[in-house]
Amino acid sequence: MGLSLRFWGTRGSIPSPGPLTARYGGNTPCIEVRGADGRLIILDAGTGLRGLGRWLDETSTVPISADILLTHGHWDHIQGIPFFAPLFVKGTRIRIWGSDLLDRPLEAVVREQMAPVVFPVLFDTVAAKVEFCIVEVGKTYDLGCKISALSVRHPGGALAIKILDGSNSAVFISDNELGAGGEMLPGATRGELVKFIRGTKVLIHDATYTAEEYPMHRGWGHSIPAEAVELAIEAGSEQLVLFHHKPDRTDDEIDEMVRECKLLVKKRGARLSVVGATEGMTVNV
Repeated sequence: MGLSLRFWGTRGSIPSPGPLTARYGGNTPCIEVRGADGRLIILDAGTGLRGLGRWLDETSTVPISADILLTHGHWDHIQGIPFFAPLFVKGTRIRIWGSDLLDRPLEAVVREQMAPVVFPVLFDTVAAKVEFCIVEVGKTYDLGCKISALSVRHPGGALAIKILDGSNSAVFISDNELGAGGEMLPGATRGELVKFIRGTKVLIHDATYTAEEYPMHRGWGHSIPAEAVELAIEAGSEQLVLFHHKPDRTDDEIDEMVRECKLLVKKRGARLSVVGATEGMTVNV
């Protein structure tokens, strides 16, 4: 048994439920990860975390333990935390991990999200035991799976997260600008990014904008699908999962993006599978 990644939220920026986004889903980023030992790792805590929490609440016979790895503190990546059901169950143990290179301390951002002026329940009153931990770039952490991180190009800072379980590997890059506009943002060089991803079986990467939209959003910290394809091919990944769909991107439009990416892979003569991240989808590595 290798890594299992289950997608609970795939959109970026803001939840976008509705008939035109029903197939790929309208919740913001959240992925459930299970390694061979079954320990729970959660990548980002957008509104998809609410559905995961409800499922855990319904299926777990004992309080859970989980590690939540946050790529950064932007609202769409933390807004599910106040609605995560296990947070209100006594005996639950949660470690929230984030970078100390961000513009604001991650713990402060999470706590302020549950301040009285914006939320009725104070963070300090939840029943779970919550610990905040730092992810340092260049270090490896054993959370059942081996975890490491790299800084990527996004306003305010963000992390790429690598998960390694034996020979099974995945890299999660929710928000990252591969285009020319990213040059104005701090983060890893192209060479460093390729080295970090090199040989990983699954690459989950930001594919927010189309090529036509991107010139109006330079420096916003997001990429286009073709750039993600080129990165995955260069790094030797086996599968690319297009992620962080633009809120008003329809399911049919994402279908077309995936189709164009597959044509690009064929044109490059590469061996790369491309799919669009879909709520409820499980990727086994």
